[in-house]
Amino acid sequence: MATSVKMDEETKSRLERLQAEIKLKTGKQVTQQAVLERLVERASESKAEFIDSFRDEFAPLSDEEIEAFHQGMIDSGEETDEDDIDDILYG
Repeated sequence: MATSVKMDEETKSRLERLQAEIKLKTGKQVTQQAVLERLVERASESKAEFIDSFRDEFAPLSDEEIEAFHQGMIDSGEETDEDDIDDILYG
């Protein structure tokens, strides 16, 4: 059973261009539904890479930023383990 998918005009335009390029290069007329199905199929085959594409991009911290972070840490003199942390966080 087919269902509709909402997308903005730019995405729709890119889908149409992709559809046209497939026709131009393969000689086959494909529906937008077929293009989307193939995209989902390929993304499912490479889940990790696809999921990673949604991660926020960030620049690694500089040595100075790392040092500044560590400067803010203090040693309370108390030794804690995972159970202590769980008790504090979750009760």
